[in-house]
Amino acid sequence: MQAVLLCGGRGTRIRGEVENVPKPMVKVGGYPILWHIMKTYAHYGHKDFVLCLGYRGWDIKSYFLNYHLMHSDVELTVGDSDVQAHPRAEKRDGGHHEEMGWRMVLAETGIEALTGARVKRVEKYIEGDTFMLTYGDGVADIDIGRLIEFHKSHGKIATLTAVRPPSRFGDLELEGNQVVRFQEKPEVGQAAINGGYFVLNRGVFDYLDDREDLIFEREPLQRLAADGQLMAFPHEGFWLPMDTYREWSMLERMWNSGEAPWKTW
Repeated sequence: MQAVLLCGGRGTRIRGEVENVPKPMVKVGGYPILWHIMKTYAHYGHKDFVLCLGYRGWDIKSYFLNYHLMHSDVELTVGDSDVQAHPRAEKRDGGHHEEMGWRMVLAETGIEALTGARVKRVEKYIEGDTFMLTYGDGVADIDIGRLIEFHKSHGKIATLTAVRPPSRFGDLELEGNQVVRFQEKPEVGQAAINGGYFVLNRGVFDYLDDREDLIFEREPLQRLAADGQLMAFPHEGFWLPMDTYREWSMLERMWNSGEAPWKTW
């Protein structure tokens, strides 16, 4: 099953760390947060990715185009085009060579496009009837296998992951596991919120269009909820988006301490 990753963000609220790089390329423990997210999916056997690029998309393309060389010993002669990459004797931080064989589409979805437009613009790359979607700036110890099983069990178009973080996020009103109302970033506190990590049927594209300002989390999710087509997979474990410098610092400390809850691989 393909995993679509939204990678167009600028990361203006953590500008000290993201100057001149797209937000998904901000490093946690020496590796882009995007890499951490992809490692989570790959741990559950999902190694087929569609990356929705935007701001400085070339930085992400360049990273993966040169991935093998960056994580290998390299033998070359200056002025000669022949370059040989040799596996390192030791694999550090999870084993870089495990990423060999990852398949990905690096799709330019527009510099200013918002999330709904980005998802719509990669419709042509979605090969199956069901696919996954998440943001390129947050990590979790979510069980992807259980999430997919839950989605298949209810027969609705969309599943999101419901988490319970600080009150600055939006909330979900649930009846059992069905979302009956979706509100993004309300003024007062809330219970569960949208943590991303979606599983979606192709029918979701009927709720999307190519408008540059279409926000996936607003009109499309609200319409899905109103139509009874949006379900919530409850996740009580670790989840943290990297929206602020403070959150980046928290993730960095966790990784460097060897106690990163999202590192399931």
